[in-house]
Amino acid sequence: MYCVDLNSDLGESFGNYTIGMDEEILKYVSSANVACGWHAGDAMVMTKTVAMAKEFGTAVGAHPGFPDLVGFGRRNMAVTPEEAKAYVKYQLGALMAFTQSMGMKIQHVKPHGALYNMAAVDEKLARAMCEAVYEVDKDIIFMGLAGSKMISAAEEVGLRAASEVFADRAYNDDGTLVSRKLPGAVIKDKDLAIRRVIRMVKEGKVQSVNGNDIAIRADSICVHGDNPKALEFVKNIRETLIAEGVTIKNLM
Repeated sequence: MYCVDLNSDLGESFGNYTIGMDEEILKYVSSANVACGWHAGDAMVMTKTVAMAKEFGTAVGAHPGFPDLVGFGRRNMAVTPEEAKAYVKYQLGALMAFTQSMGMKIQHVKPHGALYNMAAVDEKLARAMCEAVYEVDKDIIFMGLAGSKMISAAEEVGLRAASEVFADRAYNDDGTLVSRKLPGAVIKDKDLAIRRVIRMVKEGKVQSVNGNDIAIRADSICVHGDNPKALEFVKNIRETLIAEGVTIKNLM
């Protein structure tokens, strides 16, 4: 039987600024990566997002990022592994207060933006973040880019690792994501993206930007639903997976 998690980055509004369509996307995903107030989100947004996830029966994960609201956490920062470890603990603790107060448990931690991309290739950075999670709660799952340093670091530290794949992103031959600065980094053909997802789940393979088949493990599929067109895409992915005999289920 084929089984996969559908996750989305949520809780990224801030104050009077609304980003994303959280209430709509929660109807279709099985896991929510909730911003912890550093790259996006705030206390009120975190409260609302966790409450909605509980209402929809969606598992909650922490989505820690760099302290960079202006850059939305997408700009690289020069940080030591010790700093990254403290950053993850701080943000995980913040979200944990909201989940515990609502009788929920944090399912996973998935780094955001530049922190995610840097840890994918930096073993020391990845290990430091995994140690942060382990020291807070060793039962929390660490979600990272399939085949990256994050996955190997999580397993070495003693955490359960969840390999993440992307529905709408192109891959390099080494399994890393094609930079958004390059043409073709984002797959805009909805049908092509869905076919790629089905193949990743059922065959464990994806075609790289150079046309080569590469092995990939898909425990969770990241989908974005920050506009009506993207939301329709999420809905289509879910419906197609189910039609293909794939069960949509969170990681717990």
